[in-house]
Amino acid sequence: MAITGEMVKQLRQATGAGVLDCRNALAECAGDFDKAAELLRRKGLAAAEKKASRAANQGIIGHYVHTGAKVAALVELNCESDFVAMNQGFVELAHDLAMQVVASQPRWVRPEDVPADVLAVERDLYRQQALAEGKNEKVIERIVEGRLDKFYTQYCLLRQPYIRDQDVSIEDLLKQKISQFGENIVVRRFVRMAVGES
Repeated sequence: MAITGEMVKQLRQATGAGVLDCRNALAECAGDFDKAAELLRRKGLAAAEKKASRAANQGIIGHYVHTGAKVAALVELNCESDFVAMNQGFVELAHDLAMQVVASQPRWVRPEDVPADVLAVERDLYRQQALAEGKNEKVIERIVEGRLDKFYTQYCLLRQPYIRDQDVSIEDLLKQKISQFGENIVVRRFVRMAVGES
C-alpha cells in the first residue's frame, strides 16, 4: 500500500512522533493506522524508559488559576535542557498538569512519596474492611493490594487518569512527551491552593 503524506500527517497529529518515524511505522504496518499508532506508542515507551535515568535539571513552573480565582495550582516540571523548557508544547504540558492538580486534587506525585505511616493506616483499614466482609484470609492480601492500587490512582498524580483523556494516565502522558521531546521529563513537585482551605 502506498503511504501518502496525508496518512503520515494524521498519524503525526495523533501520536506526536516525527515524520520519518510515522512514515516508517505506516510502511511496517502496511498502512494500518491503528497498528502504526500502537507500534509508535510501544517504541516511544521503550525510549522513555531509557531516558528516565537522565538528569532533568531545567524546566518551568506551570500554573493554573481556575475561573473565579478560588483555586489554583503550581507544578514544577523539569526536563534536560532550556531549549525544551521553552518549547510551547512543554509549556502547555506544565499548564495542563497544573489544571490536573486543581481538578483531581492529588496529594503526592508518585506512590513512593506516600508516607509510610499513611500507608500503614490504609493497609490496616483495607484489611479490617476485608475481614468485616467475611473474605477468606488467603485472598485478603490481594484485596488489600488492589485497594491500595485504587488509593494510589486517586491520590498520586502520576497514577491519575489524565483529565483530557481518561484512558491515559499522567505517567503514560509523560512517557509520550519524553518520546516526543527526546528528553527526560519529571514532575518534581506541586502545590494546590484553595480559598478557605488550610
